[in-house]
Amino acid sequence: MKVSERLEKIPPYLFAEIDRKIAEARAKGHDIISLGIGDPDTPTLAPIVEEMHRAIDNPKNHDYPPYNGTEKFRKASAVWMKKRFGVDVNADSEVLANIGSKEAIAHVFFAYVDEGDYTLIPDPGYPVYKNATIFAGGTPYAMPLLDENNWLPDFDKIPPEIAQKSKLMFLNYPNNPTGATADLEFFTKAVEFCKKYDILLCHDQAYCEMTYDGYVAPSVLQVPGAKDIAIEFFSHSKSYNMTGWRVGFVAGNAAAIKALGTIKNNIDSGVFKAIQDAATAAYDVDSKYITELNKMYQERRDVAQAGLKELGWDIKPSKATFYLWLPVPKGYTSEEFVTVMLEKAHVVVPPGTGYGQYGEGYFRIALTKDADTIRECIKRMKDAGIKY
Repeated sequence: MKVSERLEKIPPYLFAEIDRKIAEARAKGHDIISLGIGDPDTPTLAPIVEEMHRAIDNPKNHDYPPYNGTEKFRKASAVWMKKRFGVDVNADSEVLANIGSKEAIAHVFFAYVDEGDYTLIPDPGYPVYKNATIFAGGTPYAMPLLDENNWLPDFDKIPPEIAQKSKLMFLNYPNNPTGATADLEFFTKAVEFCKKYDILLCHDQAYCEMTYDGYVAPSVLQVPGAKDIAIEFFSHSKSYNMTGWRVGFVAGNAAAIKALGTIKNNIDSGVFKAIQDAATAAYDVDSKYITELNKMYQERRDVAQAGLKELGWDIKPSKATFYLWLPVPKGYTSEEFVTVMLEKAHVVVPPGTGYGQYGEGYFRIALTKDADTIRECIKRMKDAGIKY
């Protein structure tokens, strides 16, 4: 049986390929350390787990959930938005529960993109932006994220004829994979651009609580008038160590929330209510938990950067996310370098090209191992003669 043409256009999913390579290397007897996938290595915060124990025993949580999320979760999400960003959103019309950001991000393309439409996506960027465009029948247009622009897209470089055909723009700050940050001045430019061309601005806010050195990530919805054309995707995955729970929410423009909700209503049946109760409890956890998490990642960042500096890399300290985005040594492509890392140091890192064409020449490190393991990775690189 022949699969659809759209499926044939989709490359193998990056992290599935990483899992395959790890399995192959371990089958050969190698002790593999993976710094590939951004999956926290410490447990979900204790108060959240405790609430889940209570919620799962409640028979009222065992039936189908409301498609748009429980009233309790939506209201708590709206309260959190007000407390965290000073942004007012209506819990009934401007908030939608999602099964983690990934599914909602993928589904919004089906709500807005038709054959012949373009989408404006960051490159390098989360692979779902490009692949979901293709699934929906659209054409992805890459907005290059370059070092000289501090990993921010230059809206002036987007051809007007492309902008006029574009239905969505995706942004993601703090950024995966580069770790870059953006300020409200940048978001204001993005809002103005999308208003000019009647484009839905989608902001992926998965890493907004994972920040260091006093940096506080803003929301695009803080820009006056942003709700006219913007929605923001929030995830509990990274902030509260809840990657496997699959829960988050989308907030912003009511018409876009309704359109996304219509797609979801016809594809999924919502988030298990007990998980929504636990996710609601996450908003009220003592701030010390988040502070300690960020302190841990900051220590890992500092250990990795110090070790890489000894090996010749000159890196600016990242102020957010648990990623380091690094150039490969001269003479290597991204794919060649990560192969050397795997075969000689037995350390897994993804190639920059897994995030787009403009990722060539780079690789990403996820700080999802403890500091001692990161030191071991640096030692293996040194022993293997891997340096910049």
